[in-house]
Amino acid sequence: MSESDFDPDEEQGSRIPNFYKLDVSSRRQLIARRANVTLERLTEALDTGGLDATTADKVVENVLGLYGLPFGVALNVRVNGVDRLVPMVVEEPSVIAAASNAAKMVRAAGGFSAEMIDTWMTTQVQLSSVPDVPQGIARLEQASTELLSLAANAVPGLLERGGGPRGIEVRNLGQGQLVLHVHVDCKDAMGANLVNSVAEAVGPRARELSGGRLGLRILTNLCDKRRVRVTCRVHAPDLVVRENGDADGRAVVDAVVEASKFAELDPYRAATHNKGIMNGVDAVVMATGNDWRAVEAGAHSYAARTGRYGPLAVWRRDGDDLTGELEMPLALGTVGGTLRVHPVARLSLEIMGIERASELSEIAASVGLASNLAALRALATEGIQRGHMSLHARSVAAAAGATGSEVERTASQMTQSGQISLEAAKAALDAIRGR
Repeated sequence: MSESDFDPDEEQGSRIPNFYKLDVSSRRQLIARRANVTLERLTEALDTGGLDATTADKVVENVLGLYGLPFGVALNVRVNGVDRLVPMVVEEPSVIAAASNAAKMVRAAGGFSAEMIDTWMTTQVQLSSVPDVPQGIARLEQASTELLSLAANAVPGLLERGGGPRGIEVRNLGQGQLVLHVHVDCKDAMGANLVNSVAEAVGPRARELSGGRLGLRILTNLCDKRRVRVTCRVHAPDLVVRENGDADGRAVVDAVVEASKFAELDPYRAATHNKGIMNGVDAVVMATGNDWRAVEAGAHSYAARTGRYGPLAVWRRDGDDLTGELEMPLALGTVGGTLRVHPVARLSLEIMGIERASELSEIAASVGLASNLAALRALATEGIQRGHMSLHARSVAAAAGATGSEVERTASQMTQSGQISLEAAKAALDAIRGR
């Protein structure tokens, strides 16, 4: 199948049937047209990975070279009524295919609904050995206008863009320790450097007001005032695993709900449940040049905010439908940072049609919820290994030396035999080549 097999009048949207059957060149042509970017620009960026060693040497330290990861695109994603082609960078087989498949199920019921609940980043000023804690708290709170003014003076550029400090909060940690939180609207920046500058600016005055000793001044990645919420609905028939002869979508709904409740009861299960969410979220975060470590830290700390680790997403039955809801902190940026130097990160935003950081967070979280749905559906029906290992077989086939059409033939033979290993791949490849 080639790119010419697709309807030339179908030029919009994220629904591209049989996209996986195209070769890489044809996929690029189709995505370039759909995303309204030039094929030359897309090809140049992706063939080089976006960076050369000289540029990389300006990004991190002690550079020796580059390390590549696959760059794919999730299909069928519709968020708040808008179709999105979603770039994903990930090394694990089946993640992109699973997210695309689950997004297709959600799409049939209207797509994902997403919103940013809050949009502020928080920076912390640690104050220890405070001699009179109640008085220290009172003086800091009474000086909120002065502290916010100091904070604003530290980020004039952010004020020009309509952002800036929005409020303070004082927390008593006990043992003579206070922590001053300054909440900052960072607009379309992730904001780490901005809020760290704020903390440095207000720190000395906070020390004077509290009478304590000035400690750490840095952002928190538990950015619970910059959260995203995503909901979706799936009709029971769309959950049917037809190749297994399973004709009862309602049974699949119940199985997914039971799997969700398992994660709500057991932190061991919740950890893997959330890992499935982060499969999708992190891949979008990486593709757009954002800090996936910060996102992971915020997600897992938020999952434990009650003192017991729990799931970030839950699933419930509503009539014959399955409904899902995900809520998590998600601080992403569309300006600054890696985006300044990495053309593939900028290209990713262009492919998605992103205009604001809030849109990026909503899309990333939607892909995370899709990834979670795909994993739970697989676990509740055919088991996670079947789809995962069939895709893993392609990687093993390539490692054994298969090329071109040999990859699919070798992978297919291994999958049918149930033996997916380098030795099995070499044997299958030898048989294909007539050795």
